[in-house]
Amino acid sequence: MTSDEQKRAAGEAAVERYVRDGMCVGLGTGSTAFWAIRKVGERVAEGERIAAVATSQTTEDLCREWNVPILGLLDRPIDVAIDGADEVAPDLALTKGGGGALFREKAVALAAMRFIVIVDESKLVTQLGAFPTPVEVVPYALPWVEREIARHFPAAHATLRERDGKPFATDNGNRILDVRFGSIAAPAELAATVHAIHGVVDVGIFVGLADEAIVAGSANIWTLYRSTAARG
Repeated sequence: MTSDEQKRAAGEAAVERYVRDGMCVGLGTGSTAFWAIRKVGERVAEGERIAAVATSQTTEDLCREWNVPILGLLDRPIDVAIDGADEVAPDLALTKGGGGALFREKAVALAAMRFIVIVDESKLVTQLGAFPTPVEVVPYALPWVEREIARHFPAAHATLRERDGKPFATDNGNRILDVRFGSIAAPAELAATVHAIHGVVDVGIFVGLADEAIVAGSANIWTLYRSTAARG
């Protein structure tokens, strides 16, 4: 399978395995999540009563296009959330936020009873850090956050994300710093340090949230499970 075919296979497999008629489903953002959203839309068109909590405006727009009813966070219990990732470590620690929706993605993942990650095999890593870590920042505090990241992590390199030559704005009206920390041996500790900086809204490191990862490779699909039993 090509990379696009792998993304489609992972997204559709997650919906087929975990989504049932009558459920409320958290739907992620990005090129792999797109296929899960479309598959849910197909199921709704077939008459199933599936509602969605969207992680971004883009996902909301896709849900409306495919007539998937949209709910707000905690309007109903979220049975399962399905989303992609930029990196997946062996313990299912994740780097997320390449699409700029990390704050809402984490909110939905936290609220869901089960969180399923969908990726192609290129996203598997032995340690997080090859992909820059997205950090969502309140615009006013951007200079302070950049200075504090440099103070805590002298070897790190932070770049303000841009789109069409202008600073990228999240759905929450914030900015994103893409920070290269190098190989991240202790992702939970690093995320906590960055999150404690005044002005940081969220950090694109997800630890202890994913229950399973559905991985599509060139020839097959397999599932990775968390090594720990407790959620959160």
